[in-house]
Amino acid sequence: LIVSEVFYPEEFKINELALEWKNKGYEVDILTIVPSYPASEIYSGYENKWFQKEVWNDINIFRVKAVTGYKSSLFKKLLKYFAFMFIGSIVSLKIGKKYDYIFGFQVGPLTSMIPAVILKQFYKKSVTLWIQDIWPDSVYAYGFKKTKILEFFLNNFVKYVYKNSSNFAISAKGFEKRILPYIDNSKEIFYAPNWADYLNKELEKYQFSKDDKIHFTFAGNIGTVQNLDNVIEGFGKLGNEFLEKVQLNIVGDGSYLEQLKNIVQEKKFRNIVFWGRKPREEIFKYLDASDFLFVSLIDKEIFSLTVSAKTQTYIATNKPVIAIINGEASEIVRENNLGLVCSPSDVEQIKATFIKAINTTNEEKNEYIRNSEFLTNNVFKKEIIIDNLLELLKRG
Repeated sequence: LIVSEVFYPEEFKINELALEWKNKGYEVDILTIVPSYPASEIYSGYENKWFQKEVWNDINIFRVKAVTGYKSSLFKKLLKYFAFMFIGSIVSLKIGKKYDYIFGFQVGPLTSMIPAVILKQFYKKSVTLWIQDIWPDSVYAYGFKKTKILEFFLNNFVKYVYKNSSNFAISAKGFEKRILPYIDNSKEIFYAPNWADYLNKELEKYQFSKDDKIHFTFAGNIGTVQNLDNVIEGFGKLGNEFLEKVQLNIVGDGSYLEQLKNIVQEKKFRNIVFWGRKPREEIFKYLDASDFLFVSLIDKEIFSLTVSAKTQTYIATNKPVIAIINGEASEIVRENNLGLVCSPSDVEQIKATFIKAINTTNEEKNEYIRNSEFLTNNVFKKEIIIDNLLELLKRG
């Protein structure tokens, strides 16, 4: 049984993992929510029932009711998390006894793993968690004040979840030191990074502009933590001699998009284009049309531990990467010589990095590309990671 707040038709790595395990001959079922991410609206063709079952590629999907409207409401977002924790747990206890292994995909709040870990507590099942987000750090990073009461509650909640897990896969190496205080030494922590999104490289070539420019591109969710306001400020400070040569492309949608558009308009920044959300299956043509791809997150400790999934996708496109971020993602770029790195909070440094990129030689770019190819084929290869996760699950 895979427990995940998100699943097909929502676009996450867990879809590919489930299919791969199914194709290897395992019986795979999913416990999740009626699809609503990222617009916080129920997908067309679905009814928002308390409980329903469907079959997708011979995989049974058990869905519970989704709370909608969470995109613009913190209360509804919290309600969504707690709803899956409680309703999902009821369903989990009802269906969970028959499974040999339980796999939790924690891409959001840790509350979503309660329907998984109670099966260890009640039925002594083996439970593996693939951790993509660290609690309680991420709670504070998203603006909740660190009070003694909240800290006490969160620490005990994390201890409960981790105590009732058999072992852990982590998507970033920095997560290990955050998990260790909550577990005993007998539990395995295994590094299983995200792999690149599927890239359809057969698409027709795309051009951002008819002019011969150097294109810098961001593709993904646009929220406050993506730090795009600082990126835009740094780009906007470029002198005319540079601005004539470049264009900043932002591909995606999210809660902070309108604020970014307002910044560009109010400050009259030039050559910054917002392209909106594009289908994932078409994203390669936008990445391939770029000269540099940049990943950015705000300067908070939790995000220095995180490697955004888009990092691996960028690397797989064989384009130079600009890491406007601290910590592990920047170390991957720096240590493997994949591109350029700068501080996310220093606007002048961001500006200087854009200038350095503009002046990058073809020889340097080719070196970045060769290194990206090696990393994609040896470290971030989907088949290797999925096989490793299956072995970890069975070791639990």
